[in-house]
Amino acid sequence: MSKLALLGGTPIAANTPQVDADLFHWPIVNDAMRKAQLDVLNDGNMSGTNISIEFEKQFAAWQGTRHALTHNTGTNALWAAMYGIGLGPGDEMICPSVTYWASCTAALTLGAAVVFCDIDPENLQLDPASVEARITPQTKAIMVVHYLAHPADMDAIMAIAKRHGLKVIEDVSHAQGGTYKGRRLGNFGDVAAMSLMSGKSFAVGEGGMLVTDDEEIYRRAIRFGHYDRIGSCYKPEEYADTLQLPVGGQKFRMHQVSAAIGIEQLKKQDAERAEIDAALKYFWKRLGHDLPGIRWIYPTWENSDKSGWYASAFHYDPEAFDGISNVTFVKAVNAELGGDFFSAGCNFPLHRSSLFYETDIFGHGRPTASLYLPEGTDLRALTGSLPVSEGINAKVIHEPWFKHMEPKRIDKYADAVLKVVENHKDLLDLHDAGSQGHIAHTKRK
Repeated sequence: MSKLALLGGTPIAANTPQVDADLFHWPIVNDAMRKAQLDVLNDGNMSGTNISIEFEKQFAAWQGTRHALTHNTGTNALWAAMYGIGLGPGDEMICPSVTYWASCTAALTLGAAVVFCDIDPENLQLDPASVEARITPQTKAIMVVHYLAHPADMDAIMAIAKRHGLKVIEDVSHAQGGTYKGRRLGNFGDVAAMSLMSGKSFAVGEGGMLVTDDEEIYRRAIRFGHYDRIGSCYKPEEYADTLQLPVGGQKFRMHQVSAAIGIEQLKKQDAERAEIDAALKYFWKRLGHDLPGIRWIYPTWENSDKSGWYASAFHYDPEAFDGISNVTFVKAVNAELGGDFFSAGCNFPLHRSSLFYETDIFGHGRPTASLYLPEGTDLRALTGSLPVSEGINAKVIHEPWFKHMEPKRIDKYADAVLKVVENHKDLLDLHDAGSQGHIAHTKRK
């Protein structure tokens, strides 16, 4: 192949950002969505609940759960899930370190601590052995994150939870509609929550959803942040002392424009995810699954998928490319396309933040994370060393998120990777941007 564009050669497709803008535009908006939001606005019904309740009914049917509860953000849906299972003062929740902060940070507001576990180097999901090694008498729950659209090993996690009597929350924010061994993600644990913000593979705007089969978890979630619906599932004598006040002091009601859009999105969600799946699988077929130094990350379990491919990443081995970092490799690939379609690294390892060990958030005079734990508890020691989490940012690259199955347009993205692979030695004399490139932890929501 010709000289690399990053080094002055001719790019494969310099005008790709302009030509392929529609290939990546998201969400895909149709007339039904436009009409739905205008109807809400014209009716002045933005802060009601009737449309949101209808969205919940339809979402629960699609998800296959008894209950669904809309929230204004996925972050608050996760917070409500934590409260719903009874996570509270003195409890510990185990969570993978490599995830978006919303997966676990709200535990601190409930008086609980977060103990981080490592991830599996192959699929980037929480490592069941690392989870079990961090269980203590204070452990109350496991936060399972189906990270970057890939399902976690739910058989192993649920077996651990059963052995130790632990609650399981599933964060499905990256994998709405995904399946593990033929069963929809979010249907394994005690409760699941997910973001439905506009960048997700199921996008309604800013919003979130909690799903569960457990009646008491559902009731607690309503009482925590849905004051105007407490009377729908509690008897008057049950809230006589507190009246219909949210016990969490929060208001998590979803904006009904988002709910109306969600109802319309449900009608086309499966078809859109199927097209994304076809497009990304074509990209990998075109790229090849046996490319030295580069491997896709895809479930190996039967009847499991990478639904929606949100923020999907693949393995990159610097050693196979003579030590060239993923940052430099990505720069070279993107130069062939004239835009930032590939990116290096993943989320910042949360266990490196002092927030979970030393920060006094509310002015109690001691670290919030250990406020209610037994005297002398060392949370850093409980988390310990997480070698995979600490090194993973140098070893993954995010592929483009194609929204349409258009082989001729997708080909050039594979060609760009192949060109850099073939000519990577030309990059050895280039100043390397560093081997620890990572996406800021505020990016992958």
